[in-house]
Amino acid sequence: MTVAGGLAAAASVTATATEPVEILTTRHAYVAFALLLCIGLYMMIANPNLVKKIVGLNLFQTAIFLLFITSGYVEGGAIPIVPSGGAETGTYVSPLPHVIVLTAIVVGVSLTAVGLALCIRIYDEYGTLRTDVLRELLRDEGSIPDGPDLGNGSENAPNGHGGDADD
Repeated sequence: MTVAGGLAAAASVTATATEPVEILTTRHAYVAFALLLCIGLYMMIANPNLVKKIVGLNLFQTAIFLLFITSGYVEGGAIPIVPSGGAETGTYVSPLPHVIVLTAIVVGVSLTAVGLALCIRIYDEYGTLRTDVLRELLRDEGSIPDGPDLGNGSENAPNGHGGDADD
């Protein structure tokens, strides 16, 4: 291997080593998307508190909004309004991702409101928002079957109707 060949190989290794750093610095919105998505998903799965689960859901939704807006970005794109009699040349930005995100924000706010209203009712009824405590209270109440089997409940229910004693 010649000296020039060795330098070229070293330059390609250096270029590939700096490539991930360059991708992270130029695609920071995608990095923020991934972080928000992971944090929101972790909060929904790992937290036993229902309000914190709703906060995690909001973080997850915000990550999805960011992904849609970022993917709709066009370098050098213009607003999609063509003047009358004007030529349709050039690059335009699609308004569809923005419309979808605007609709999803409205749905997300209403979902959050319903979730928080349910949390208030659950807290008034049971005095806790922890899922493990709620599960135990519901087992004691007879609303869900006992034991680890949470299938259809017909094996554990005394009347064979899946745990509903009111049938």
